[in-house]
Formats: sequence, structure tokens, C-alpha cells
Amino acid sequence: MSVNKIKSLKIGDLTARLPIIQGGMGVGISLSGLAAAVANEGGIGVIAAAGIGMIHYDFKKSFLKANIEALKEEIRKTKAQTKGIIGINIMVALTNFGEIVKASIEEGIDIIFSGAGLPLNLPQFLDETKSTKLVPIVSSARAVNIICKKWMDKYNRLPDAIVVEGPKAGGHLGFNHDQLNDPAFSLDNIIPEVVNAVKKIEEKYNKEMPIIAAGGIYTGEDIYKYLKLGASGVQMATRFVTTNECDASIEFKNSYLECNKEDIVIIKSPVGMPGRAIKNSFTNDIEKGEKKPFKCPYHCIITCDYKNSPYCIAQALTNAQKGDLAHGFVFAGENAYRSDKIISVKELMSSLEKEYEEAAKQ
Repeated sequence: MSVNKIKSLKIGDLTARLPIIQGGMGVGISLSGLAAAVANEGGIGVIAAAGIGMIHYDFKKSFLKANIEALKEEIRKTKAQTKGIIGINIMVALTNFGEIVKASIEEGIDIIFSGAGLPLNLPQFLDETKSTKLVPIVSSARAVNIICKKWMDKYNRLPDAIVVEGPKAGGHLGFNHDQLNDPAFSLDNIIPEVVNAVKKIEEKYNKEMPIIAAGGIYTGEDIYKYLKLGASGVQMATRFVTTNECDASIEFKNSYLECNKEDIVIIKSPVGMPGRAIKNSFTNDIEKGEKKPFKCPYHCIITCDYKNSPYCIAQALTNAQKGDLAHGFVFAGENAYRSDKIISVKELMSSLEKEYEEAAKQ
């Protein structure tokens, strides 16, 4: 193998030809279409579980049932289209977190990625007959230590890998507003800290835990940089929105193509976390303090103050996925403004591989 060639990513007994995980994007941005396409190109394709039942089902009758049915259907559809590795992103903050985890394992999902809170009880849903890999998403070395200690003490197991997400990611962020632009919390600083913490745990328990860098990674050169810093792979989401196979509407994708750097803003989310989105008339209204009346179908995010919230974020994101941007908005990573055309996943993966090899030659 050429020294410049990109290495594969091993998570337990799973091997992805390319060390690229497509980040889970809700509501309904990464479903079977995108996940299968990425898996077919040698990466790891990821379905987003959040609000999945709001896309095609009458969720107002039974929100929980709609989400479980839609989830199972998407996993089956993805598996029918690929023999590659597929994962699911499940937010810890989901009120029906346990049910979603159980349904995913029953359907034979390869990997569960779990963030938006610390997934301290994730192993309790997995028995020894199932081979699903468990991968927490964290934003600090401290979080890694807490999760590993809890999992070892209570379940006698460690994560199969760790995703480390920095503050340049899209959507809900695991940082407070002041930390977003503080160099101390940059991905470049967090990755080495996590690498050191993980190394100690790996040596103590003789278990490999590959580190996946995430948040603002956009080019093959970026992939090279983070692999040099000690990561074994990367998670990328924003780059995959402007692909043919992405499950969002063309209006959603065009928001990326048409936005400028200054259009990407931090919003206050009803779920209590800052979120990175593309500014539009809906976000402007919210900023001005306008309310968007709604009837909460189900308290879907534990941390959501739905009784006092000016709008329903799940409904706003669903509307955007379907192209109704007058009644919703688009989550995006810090580099979304760099998107200039819609291409296939195959073209994207190929260009990332070439960019990596070019960077490795320097």
C-alpha cells in the first residue's frame, strides 16, 4: 500500500475501506438514500433517528409508534441497498431513547452513535447475542473518562470507538455559547487531549478504541490533518448535504449552495443547546421574539421547554426537510457556505480520497 494512501477504519470486527463516517443529520436529512450510498462507497452511512416518524407518518396520532415504525423501515431500506456498514445516530436527549436503541439493535444495525448528552446507560440495551457496536459522541476528554468508568463499573465493557465533535459542527452543539469561538475548545485542541485519555484506558484494559474526529471537517486535507493528530477516522455531515443521494429536499440543499459565510449563525434552541443554522426569515422572526404557535404532539426531547418555547424545533426541521423554509430552517456546519454544487456521493468520496493523497505527499 502506498504511504500516501488513505487507511481503512476498523471498529471492532467491522472494517470500512475509507475512514469516513457520514454524520447523522435530523430531522430526515440522512435516511436510507444517503446512508446506503455512503456505505456502498466504502464509508459508514448513518441514519438519523431524531423525529424520523415525522417525515412520512401521521405522528400526531401516535408519535412513539410512528418513530419506531419509520426507524425500522429506514434500516430495512438501507440494508436492501447496501452490504456496507450502516449506523444510526440516537440522541441521548430523546424521550424515547431506550425504545429507539432497542429497535435499532433488533433490526441488526451495525453501529449506534450516541451524543447530545452522555450515553451512560447505552450498554444495558445490548446483550451478548448481538454484535452492534456502541460509539459515544463527546466533546471533551473528561466526558470520555466519565463514560468509560461508568461502562466498566456497571457493564464491564468499553465503547467500540469514540466520536469527538468540535464546535464547528452543524445542528445542536455540546458547547456553551462562549466556548464556540474559544481556541481552547477547538477540535485541534480537543483531539490530542482525548487521544491521551484514551491511550491510558486502552493500555489499562487492553482494548482498542479508535477516535473519530468531527465538526467542521470539509476536505481530504482536513482528514489528513486529523489522522496525523491521532484520530483513526473522521465524521463529516455538511459535505454530504449537497449530494444527489441526500434525503433532504432540493430547497434544503439550495440553502447551502446560496448561503454566504455570514448567513451561518448560532441560534438558541428550545432544547437548551446552541445550534448552528443558516439564517432565513424563520430564524429572523425567532430572533425578534415572535412566536410560532404549535401543539406539542409529544415531549420528544427531554430538555425541551415545550410549554414556554416560541416554536417546535422538530416541526421546524421537518418543514425544512420537505422544502417549506417559510415555516422552518436549515441546520448546517460552519463550512456550509463553501458548498457550490450538487454531486453524487461517489464523486464526493473519490474527491476526498484524492485530496487526502495530495495532502499526504506534501
